[in-house]
Amino acid sequence: MRGDNNFILETILRYCRVVSTHRAGAARPSEDLTARARIRDAALDVFAERGVARARLKDIADAAGVSIGLVQHHFGTKDALRQACDDHVMATVVQGAGESVAGPDPDALAALFDGSERGVRYLARALVDGSPAAATFFTGAVGVTAEFLTANWPERFPPGAKRTRDAAAVMSAMHAATVVLHEQLSRELGVDALTPDGAPVIGAAMTDVYAAMGGFAETAAGRRVTGLIAERAKERGDD
Repeated sequence: MRGDNNFILETILRYCRVVSTHRAGAARPSEDLTARARIRDAALDVFAERGVARARLKDIADAAGVSIGLVQHHFGTKDALRQACDDHVMATVVQGAGESVAGPDPDALAALFDGSERGVRYLARALVDGSPAAATFFTGAVGVTAEFLTANWPERFPPGAKRTRDAAAVMSAMHAATVVLHEQLSRELGVDALTPDGAPVIGAAMTDVYAAMGGFAETAAGRRVTGLIAERAKERGDD
């Protein structure tokens, strides 16, 4: 296990920078301006704003500047249009999720988050409402985060261990919360959390917290807390 504190802090800081900068859309796909794509993009916006349950095909047609008949011609039903939106987000926002991060460099995690701001807003709503795309996204994020933890601290986070899965799930949820709670977060930060302007603010705050917690873990109080947690885990039989 690489226990050097400088290595640990630098690795966590790099992870935070990677996760927070996804909003800049560094690897956005080329624009597709066909009628079908305009309808899909309008649906992404309407679904993100109102949720799938409250959105109507007429609302989407109006937003796209087309007739409802053309929407039905291309997609048939609202459920089919939602599926098309899910597929698009999975192919853009979550592109590269299957890439290996077996090495210690966490930059490969950026592949999970490269995509358009529109897709991220849709995903934020999907994570709240629940959808196959949201479930797949989060499961993928947990898997990649688990690989990241194991690659850097294999003794603390062995591959396949419950401790590793738990840590990866919680860490992924913490970062996903900045997307899910973007309205509240934006209000408190004074900048839109889902835009490139918000990324450095969130990244700086994340790294500040991780750095402080790393220091706390080395104090007497921190060691007591981690000791109590370890005892509870042992009582539950966690691996």
